[in-house]
Amino acid sequence: MKLVIFGLTVSSSWGNGHATLWRGLIGALAQRGHTVVFYERDVPYYAMNRDIDSLPSGELVLYDDFAAVRMRARRDLADADVAIVTSYCPDGPEATDLVLSAGRPVKLYYDLDTPVTLASLRDGAAVPYLPAGGLSGFDLVLSYTGGHALDELRRRLGARCTAPLYGHVDPRVHRPVEPVPRYRADLSYLGTWAADRQPALEALLVRPAARRPEQRFLIGGAQYPHGFPWGDNIWFVRHLPPAEHPAFFSSSRLTLNITRRAMAEMGWCPSGRLFEAAACGAAIVTDAWDGLDAFFTPGEEILIARDESDVEGALDRDDAALIRLGAAARARVLASHTSAHRAVELERLIADLGAPQRHAGARPAPDIDPVRALRA
Repeated sequence: MKLVIFGLTVSSSWGNGHATLWRGLIGALAQRGHTVVFYERDVPYYAMNRDIDSLPSGELVLYDDFAAVRMRARRDLADADVAIVTSYCPDGPEATDLVLSAGRPVKLYYDLDTPVTLASLRDGAAVPYLPAGGLSGFDLVLSYTGGHALDELRRRLGARCTAPLYGHVDPRVHRPVEPVPRYRADLSYLGTWAADRQPALEALLVRPAARRPEQRFLIGGAQYPHGFPWGDNIWFVRHLPPAEHPAFFSSSRLTLNITRRAMAEMGWCPSGRLFEAAACGAAIVTDAWDGLDAFFTPGEEILIARDESDVEGALDRDDAALIRLGAAARARVLASHTSAHRAVELERLIADLGAPQRHAGARPAPDIDPVRALRA
């Protein structure tokens, strides 16, 4: 198949969760014989932090003005099998008009930010990446979030057909590596700063750090404000490109996952970072949200923290127990949550819509995790 995607970014992992997910999925699709053309607006903050400039078996189209590439995009759509518009695409309404007017491709919308989209709609806020007429023109609306979010997409935005396409990880990129001294920590956290994550970050990392001055805590990410409550034993690493993530996760005894508030409240929305850490064999402690146990088994593959005492209890576990936990999480990811699994899920969803499948000689499909069907 030829897929044409209009998205936020695939070229820069700075300050967003889209790029790493797209790279894994596009790589898996390429291995299965498909080609992808990805249209991305060339904005300064991504250009200054660009960490790839090409796609495997595909093409990255960077543009300054959508009007300047409209004719080119129309030509790409003329022989495409699938067209996808995503959330936070800076030219989402314009791309939607172009896609819906194209005759040939199956038309998908992929909301990688469903809880944020729905929360904005509930609050009466403008959602500039959504088309004015909602999502009823698309053959299928994919959601990064499952559960009742799928009903909300139908009710609020008129989606005719919905399905979850959850986060995932490319195990060729995220894997266990030798520890690196500068990333050594008893507890680490990797994530872009967000106001809605700040209370949980203070409760689950800052306060435990204050009570354990003999231990080392590490935060990695972008956009942290000057007023962040740093402690003497909390170290900081500015934005880490994906190539550095394995060393980051492999160098701490325990790593913390914190979910964006809207995602946690809606449930059924595992972050890509959660799968990345697990693929690196990291022992993970995470905040709690509905549906988590469908992706990892609490107590065996992941630890849950509802307050700082749970984090301190996790830190008190011996090294052998944490190593076993990380190994179990990695095994679960490799069995159920890789980019290859999601690529096959996407193929099957498209096939159900009647799109052609042109991938002769593609690798056999791996077993698919049944989570996709749960509460869909």
